[in-house]
Amino acid sequence: MIRTLPNSRAYSWSYAAFVVLYFVFLFAPLAVTCVLAFNDSNFPSLPWYGFSLDWFASPGPERVGILHDAQNLRAIWTSFQTAFWVSIMTVVVGTCAAFLFEQENFPLKGALYFLMLAPLVIPGVILGISQLLAANTAGFFIEDTFGLDVPFLRPSFWLVVLGQFSFITTFVTLVVSARLRKFDRTLEEAALNLGANRWQVIRHITLPYLRPAIVGAGTVAFLMSFENFNTTLFLVGSEPTLPINLYLQVRDGSTPVINAISLLLIVGSSILAVANLWVSRKA
Repeated sequence: MIRTLPNSRAYSWSYAAFVVLYFVFLFAPLAVTCVLAFNDSNFPSLPWYGFSLDWFASPGPERVGILHDAQNLRAIWTSFQTAFWVSIMTVVVGTCAAFLFEQENFPLKGALYFLMLAPLVIPGVILGISQLLAANTAGFFIEDTFGLDVPFLRPSFWLVVLGQFSFITTFVTLVVSARLRKFDRTLEEAALNLGANRWQVIRHITLPYLRPAIVGAGTVAFLMSFENFNTTLFLVGSEPTLPINLYLQVRDGSTPVINAISLLLIVGSSILAVANLWVSRKA
């Protein structure tokens, strides 16, 4: 739609209706989920039976709210720990990879860049299965050859971290690289001419310029890790993350506590998104 060209009234109304319907389709399920979190019912669905905070604060025994649900709280904490380590690792490695791929004379740059992008086109299920098989094969080989048991090579917390790290790093690298391409290299040359060494230039000039991209990429990495399901499903051990735990509850039948958890996740994700936007605009 070109604003400078005249448009018929029918076209304008159709365009406005499309925008409205698009956002209704996008946000209506989220709104219904948030409303049902306060439904005075034992089932996570309509009809509406009245307002209640039981699914947030009820200690039980008939109804157990999220604040007293040990299983879901443990899953939330596991997801938070996983997302924390994944975001830290991906930001560090992704930023270093962005610096590496921006080098002009880097050998095999095209081939390695293609390999870095490969996890984006591989389905998460295939990625999870392949990582599980590779880890188990390596674990059995080390145990049979050297008699050593390597815990993170079997389904466990750290295998989930490594599995998510393997593809989320690509997103971080792309975000930081996009920012790095806009960087004025003459600023680094001026600092070097004034006597600064390479590390001082990176620390005081390049990294401050990349800070908005690094913060944004870290936020995206945290959210991607927190909500990841496909890959995590095959790598998780005895400590399920929140998406895996919710899947098991929905499969076996659950209560509106799922809606309460969804509301808290929506609010938390919105806060992170607004904070990231604020940091980016401030920068």
